[in-house]
Amino acid sequence: MGFQTLTCQQDGEIAIIALTVPEKRNAISARMISDLLNALDQVESSSARVLIITGSGKAFCAGMDLDELRQIAQQTLQKNLEDARRISKTLYRLYSFPKPVIAAVNGAAIAGGCGIATLCDLTLAVPEAKFGYSEVKLGFMPALVAVFLLRQIAEKHARDLLLTGRLIDAAEALRIGLISEVVPAETLMDRARALASSLVAASPTAVMRTKKFILGLEHNAVRADLEAAIEANADIRSTPDFHEGVSAFLEKRPPKWGGG
Repeated sequence: MGFQTLTCQQDGEIAIIALTVPEKRNAISARMISDLLNALDQVESSSARVLIITGSGKAFCAGMDLDELRQIAQQTLQKNLEDARRISKTLYRLYSFPKPVIAAVNGAAIAGGCGIATLCDLTLAVPEAKFGYSEVKLGFMPALVAVFLLRQIAEKHARDLLLTGRLIDAAEALRIGLISEVVPAETLMDRARALASSLVAASPTAVMRTKKFILGLEHNAVRADLEAAIEANADIRSTPDFHEGVSAFLEKRPPKWGGG
């Protein structure tokens, strides 16, 4: 299957998905979401037992594509609900993927990109990587990623990241439990492959059943929380603050918040 925004290759029992839009810092677009869902289906049906996800260029994934951000500000509530549901499906698909997933974060992982990086079972990152949920700075809210973040790290740390929108480095991300390991850039993929090999060496039945068991503990609660997050995500897109935040960001000026 051909992809426009990523590559999907298999090396023995290890599959590698690489986001390949470096000129846009691997920003998330509707095309990338479709490609990623199809690539995940391809890996699941293959003989690969472990998946590695990484980025090309200097960034892992820098959040929403600017061209699509412009469109979002003009969309109807129904269209926004459809978009939010599509993003939610992608995040949940990654969260619930039946095979182990390793993120090899080669650079900035922001907003939805941070969600992709940290929803993987294990997340490796170079020291220069940046993580954060910058949505509030655009008059938006990180509702969808919050569903997962609040299950990954302590609530106080999650509130800090979600409410301030600040970016943190790999060292702080490791300290608060957002990532698994900091790895030098020159050995990032070697380390990811070594980790994948250690997972391949374990019992495939035990690994897959362990993942299924872990996911089963929170399945119903996560799905219910995502439904609430979808509505919140779509609803805030119609507010004056969201429109002002997007305009200010695209025009490279400070926003003038109206509180609406």
